[in-house]
Formats: sequence, C-alpha cells, structure tokens
Amino acid sequence: MLTKRIIPCLDVAGGRVVKGVNFQNLRDAGDPVELAKRYGDAGADELTFLDISASNEDRSTTLTMVERTADQLFIPLTVGGGIRQVDDVNALLRAGADKISINTAAIRNPTLINEISDRFGNQVLVMSVDAKRAATPSGYEVTTHGGKTSTGIDALAWVEEVIARGAGEILLNSMDFDGTASGYDLEMIRDVRDICDIPVIASGGAGKLEDFGRALEAGADALLAASVFHFGRFTIGEVKAELINEGYSIRL
Repeated sequence: MLTKRIIPCLDVAGGRVVKGVNFQNLRDAGDPVELAKRYGDAGADELTFLDISASNEDRSTTLTMVERTADQLFIPLTVGGGIRQVDDVNALLRAGADKISINTAAIRNPTLINEISDRFGNQVLVMSVDAKRAATPSGYEVTTHGGKTSTGIDALAWVEEVIARGAGEILLNSMDFDGTASGYDLEMIRDVRDICDIPVIASGGAGKLEDFGRALEAGADALLAASVFHFGRFTIGEVKAELINEGYSIRL
C-alpha cells in the first residue's frame, strides 16, 4: 500500500497566510515562514505555498518569501500563484521549491504544461484544478482566480487533457466545499479518480478527523488542508493517528 500524504496549505496574500470560506471573508492565520517551520516540525509530509493574490494582481510569486519558507523545511515544498512561463518555474525551483502548481496560466496557454513537463520532468508539475458544480457535460466546471472566474471548461475533460500534456499530480480543489469544514467533496474525488491515473491531492472542506479517511477511501492519494491546522482544530499528528487506526499507510 502506498503511503498517503498529509499536506498543510499556506494561502498567502500580502505576505500573510489567510483563510476564508469559498475564498471570501479572509482571516489572518499567521506568518508563512513561522507556519512552515511549525508544520515541518509537526510531521507534515509536504507543504503547499499558494500566492493567491498573484494572479489577480498580474504579478509573479514573491521569490524572497518562497526562499525564506524553503529555508525552514526538510520536506517537499510546492509553490503556486503567478506562474506564467517556464522561466518563472526555473526561478521558483532555484528559490527552493521542489514542485510548482499552475492553474490560470495553463488555461490561457495549455502548451505551458508540455513545456514545463518536458524541461523539468512531470514530477515537478502539480496541476491545480479549481472546480465547482455547473451545467457542463460532467457537472463540474474549471474556475480561476480563487473560484471567482468561470471558464466554461468541463473539469473532467480538462483533467484528461492536462494528464495527456504531462502533469505529474492533480491538486483537486472543490470550490463548493472550500473552507466549509463540511468534509471533502467525495463525489468529485470519485469522479476524478475514475479518469485519472496520476496522484490526486484532495483539497477543500476538511472539518472533522473522519473526513480525511473518507477522502482517501473515495480515491485521494494525498490530503491538503488549511483552516483545521491554522486555527488549531486538530494537529497533523492527530490526523495521522486517526488514519493509522483506520488502516492506512502513513509516514510517522
């Protein structure tokens, strides 16, 4: 059995970690560098750093903040937000990122997926799919800019395309469940799992300890969460202990 991963997410805006519900009413959750160190020490398997204001502000990810965050970690770091070209990926990897995550830029220019995968390898590329329910053939639509902008693109068709173009992992963000603490979007996870032969990281909705096991049962390979860790609902250690009790292979 492959080891399942627990991944705290730092949504960064204005140099601070923030979190809201459906990307609205953002609350300050702390300093990204301090939180990165805390989660690394607490047993996180990876860390995801998303500059959520970069695309809206049409700028690149802040490299200095990425460097400072990476300096605190001995686990893989994924960075996303404001990546528009291959040179941005190179700069982030040099700043200490192990993987990069793209969304908006790939929708504008799908060949960017091929270019990144061809140059750096698909293990570097985490394709972020921000999906919500809509009147598309699959019932899911891709969104951008933190779920604010609809694209009209069918989410499952997009997942199939990005896999064919060289994505190494799918970061599946449920815009309907984000920040609600009502549990992961199990239906969406199952539907993506059915068409996906690369790892799926589920994101959006964790609120109770049992939510994590349910998402793994639905087909997720890794679980990303933010609010439940930032605001102390429970620790990474408590999540891992619960999953071990449920019989999952987890790195201690």
